[in-house]
Amino acid sequence: MIKDQSIVASQRVADILAERILSGDLAPGARIKQDELAEELATSRIPVRDALRMLEARGLVTMRANAGARVTSLTRRDLEVSYEIRERIEPLLLADSVPHLTDQDLADLRAVMERNEGVTDIDEAIALGREFHWITYRRHSTPLLAQIVERVWDTTQSYRRAYMKLAMGSAAQGGVRTHDLEHQLMYDAVAKREVETAQAALVMHIRRTRMGLVRYGTLLGGAGNDAAAYPSLGDPLV
Repeated sequence: MIKDQSIVASQRVADILAERILSGDLAPGARIKQDELAEELATSRIPVRDALRMLEARGLVTMRANAGARVTSLTRRDLEVSYEIRERIEPLLLADSVPHLTDQDLADLRAVMERNEGVTDIDEAIALGREFHWITYRRHSTPLLAQIVERVWDTTQSYRRAYMKLAMGSAAQGGVRTHDLEHQLMYDAVAKREVETAQAALVMHIRRTRMGLVRYGTLLGGAGNDAAAYPSLGDPLV
């Protein structure tokens, strides 16, 4: 019973920390002070320590001896590799899922696209983007691939948020919401069960974001509350 309570307490702390990291409240590189967190959440250090280990396994936290815990931060090369992984693995996940998607799945996709029209809140846009893609993947039979994809999404989310601030700002000034058009292309291909076309649209979608993240890394570093999130991206590619 005591062990079960400890697991529940650790999971609660892990969920709270994960939400803060994924929402951008804790930026990449931010130090996580175990004593302060334990006091804030009215718990002992043991659940906090166990929670940090859980998040380290997810790639959200980095633990180092004599240096404590920090929110995982990525170099420019880390970002490139992360998106190269996405370009290779997500089309496999998509191809595994598309033939088995139902009419209800397609209806769910349309509903997400409709909800995304006119969205200006960054967190809502990110959540809807994730929901859109996971619906296209939901009939997969390869949980290992799905776990890899989810980990990469989580570790790059803070960087993607800052990039989307710039992208959505441009759209608000009359620019085209390119990601909406890409989602429409993917939806059309998925609805027709044209797997190769859907994969091509997905790769284009992922690659465009990768190029934006890497090319404008320095500029992103000055984007509002995410200024501290890009300490090591270096100079933008040319």
